[in-house]
Amino acid sequence: MDYKDYYKILEVDKKAPKEEIKKQYKKLARKYHPDVNPGNKEAEEKFKAINEAHEVLSDDEKRQKYDTLGADWKRYEQAGGGAGGFDWSQYAQGGRPGGSYTYSNMGGDFEGADFSDFFRDIFGGMGGGGGQQAGSRRTRSFKGQDYTAELTLPLHEAYTGGRKTITVNGKNLRINIKPGVEDGQTIRLKGNGGPGANGGEPGDLYITFRIEPDPHFTRRGNDLYVDADIPVYKAALGGDAFIDTMSGQLKIKVKPETKNGTLLRLRGKGFPVYNQPDTFGDLYVKINLQLPENLTEKEKDLFQQLAQARGE
Repeated sequence: MDYKDYYKILEVDKKAPKEEIKKQYKKLARKYHPDVNPGNKEAEEKFKAINEAHEVLSDDEKRQKYDTLGADWKRYEQAGGGAGGFDWSQYAQGGRPGGSYTYSNMGGDFEGADFSDFFRDIFGGMGGGGGQQAGSRRTRSFKGQDYTAELTLPLHEAYTGGRKTITVNGKNLRINIKPGVEDGQTIRLKGNGGPGANGGEPGDLYITFRIEPDPHFTRRGNDLYVDADIPVYKAALGGDAFIDTMSGQLKIKVKPETKNGTLLRLRGKGFPVYNQPDTFGDLYVKINLQLPENLTEKEKDLFQQLAQARGE
């Protein structure tokens, strides 16, 4: 029977604290999980070994017993597997390999997938005295693999929200998008990832939104920016003008003598604030003066009169 170097399997130092062992175990378990490596027998065996190593090194009593055995293992091998004065009974539970075993007083049940003979010889794990049949085991349950996906939306759909259907790993999912999602924002759909192992819960689905640029509106946080072309005479004299918003056209008052590049702020006409119903940012309207084209003779004459009246 070969000695199992659990520290080497988990890629940690023999003095590694519990926190490091737990962190490394999670890292390796994700890497070699059957969901990530379907049909890969080598990864499956590695996954089993990682579980077994964690079962021992994460338990203070098992780890102490394992470390003590490690120091005596060469003596055990030289003694021919228990002969020659080596007291194997202080480690093995119940006699020779292949016989029946009783549980040690470490809690009885061991969780883990397909433990090796090395593990069972030292810590027990088969029937006899514990009420279990020979060869039966309990297995550790594992959460399924988390999935990730991206969903691209035009700006107006990010504004309104609504229902969308996406396909992840061949499965159609209908999701409800709240108004105000941002570019790069990620949401979690619990239980829509890969299936769990040994009765474990399924993983989650993480969806990242990508918002397409809009030809008219620029979004900065929850505020929107838009340009509005205003005839020069209306900017000079003042009057009503219609501008575009995400919810439709809106009539505004243009003050007399409005200058080119003036920025108007319309409160509450911007983008909806995510997860805050009926709360909106502001809309900033940049006034661009629009000069008339293809002037008639009469229009040219009127402009000349205006210039003369102003002494220009």
